[in-house]
Amino acid sequence: MTVFSSEYRVGEDERKGGIGYTVAAVLCAVALIALGIVTLFIGRKTAYEMDTVPNFEKAIDEGRYTDALDIYRGIQDEVLKASPENQASNAVRVQMLDDMESIVRVRVDSLCDHIIASRYVLTYSDINFLDSMRELTSSVVSERMYGICEEFLLGKTEKPVVMYFFEQLQPIGNFSATANPLLRELDFIETATGDVQTAEESLSNGDYVAAVQKYTQVNDGYDGFVGDYCDKRIAAIKQTMYVPMMEEGEHMLQTFKFYSAEQLFSDLAVIFPEDEMIKSNLLTATSHTSEVKEYRGAIEVICVRSLIVDTDTAFAGRFRSGDTGLYLTTYEFEKILENLYARDYVLVDPENLIEASDPTFLLERNLVVPKGKKPLVVVIENLQYNCSAYSCGTCRRLVLNDENQVCGEYVNSAGETIVSRTAEAIGMLDVFVEKHPDFTYDGAKGIISVSGYEACFGYVVAADEIDDRNSALSAANLPQINPTNDDIDFSRNRVMDIASVLLDNGWKFASCTYSYIADCRNTEKADIELDTIKWLDQIGSLFGDVHMLVYPNGNYIYGTDERAVYLKNNGFRIFFGGGAKPYYTYGDNYLYLDRAMMSYNTLSRKAYTELFDYTEIIDPAREQNSENGEG
Repeated sequence: MTVFSSEYRVGEDERKGGIGYTVAAVLCAVALIALGIVTLFIGRKTAYEMDTVPNFEKAIDEGRYTDALDIYRGIQDEVLKASPENQASNAVRVQMLDDMESIVRVRVDSLCDHIIASRYVLTYSDINFLDSMRELTSSVVSERMYGICEEFLLGKTEKPVVMYFFEQLQPIGNFSATANPLLRELDFIETATGDVQTAEESLSNGDYVAAVQKYTQVNDGYDGFVGDYCDKRIAAIKQTMYVPMMEEGEHMLQTFKFYSAEQLFSDLAVIFPEDEMIKSNLLTATSHTSEVKEYRGAIEVICVRSLIVDTDTAFAGRFRSGDTGLYLTTYEFEKILENLYARDYVLVDPENLIEASDPTFLLERNLVVPKGKKPLVVVIENLQYNCSAYSCGTCRRLVLNDENQVCGEYVNSAGETIVSRTAEAIGMLDVFVEKHPDFTYDGAKGIISVSGYEACFGYVVAADEIDDRNSALSAANLPQINPTNDDIDFSRNRVMDIASVLLDNGWKFASCTYSYIADCRNTEKADIELDTIKWLDQIGSLFGDVHMLVYPNGNYIYGTDERAVYLKNNGFRIFFGGGAKPYYTYGDNYLYLDRAMMSYNTLSRKAYTELFDYTEIIDPAREQNSENGEG
């Protein structure tokens, strides 16, 4: 019974399975037939789509413009009637419309270009095409009409060319609807050309504010085409200018250029009156500015060398050196800054005294300073870090810290390498301005003069320096160097990185000749020329355009001397000599200023009593070492 039952159930299952297979087979057959039909349909449809654009172009080539428009309109109707669910097919049709419009645009543009370039006369065939296909040609022709008027407004196309262009196209179909109003405005367009070109010139120079201001001025005087063009340009410029000008203004605030920032954000506030960030930045700027006035009195110029940062090395025990009288300590420099600040001096940029855009002549400019302030220029002399100064406790080179700030690096008496912003005059002045922002007028810091003797900023940046550096290292009982070309390239890049940070923070650069010529006044012209060529090639190339020269030891060359003329012809326009009392004068294509050297040996000069109290300046570390041999 059990066996019989089992056999019976198996037979039943087989019968059911046979029926299922039959149904499945039928369904598969139906699916295959359906797939074939769909594939055939799609294949035909793709072929149709592939032929449509070529057929459209062929109809135009053969002058069958009605057929071409019928093809275009047929696809256009399919696009309009397409179901939202059938996006793929619709996208293909839209692309077909674009392709057909492009075919027409290319032909219209070619005709327009011929008219403009060679005074081409439209043939009957051309006119028939433009008129018959105006459903597609009108928009292109209108764009070209507006375009040639814009070129006329910008001074890129002459008026007769514009007139001829309209003469050819105006009579065709409904082109006159665009042409006639523009023709009536040509005289107004011509009148506005000069002002519009001025606005565009400001824009090309990166002066967005001046461009917007000029376009706004033009816009106030014109309606129609010129007014519309001004509106378009103002909108485009505003969109382009906002981010870079905000970044520029905020960077000005960070680098203490408050007067420039105040002007910039004042201009932006007019252009973007509702912008709260501009209002906030303007408030920050104005809170650090005050009334300014022209200044015509004496201009103090003080000069320092590298600073003594490690007094143990400089003054104590076996490290004692008589050369320390040539240098200030960091303590003394800090005290000088405090005295100058208390006596209402403010740092200024001497390049603000001149207009030197023309290399053949120099114009005087009146210096402007905050009311109640006196101008001050700080020069750091020959910042190359010669080895002979190491025993005086000075830095050995400049470096950048993790915050991209310029620091001095030195080796103390214990043999430890120390990196500090306040180890050198650069960082000390930067820090002092951070504490007292009103010590600088519009972010000015100081002038760093550099030679090429031994090194630059403590780095060997040219093969010519290697022998001199090794000779100095030997005299200092230090190991010799043998830098490769790659080492020198690395050092040059390091100096340029440091220079870029300094420039960004208000510092300027000057030459003090390549070999630090001790007496330029009694040096032959040929030697001056050779030295200058080396400086420009090996050192000046690290710092960009340098227009100042600091004569070593103050031994200046008179401005009419042929050697001075040679220096001026090589880009130097501001020269610093030497003198304890402030003095400056304008000469033939140059400005000359005396600088007062600040060293321990000179601090007690009576001429400096206007700058500081000598008794407050001297570093106690010197007094503790009375037998240091200093005078």
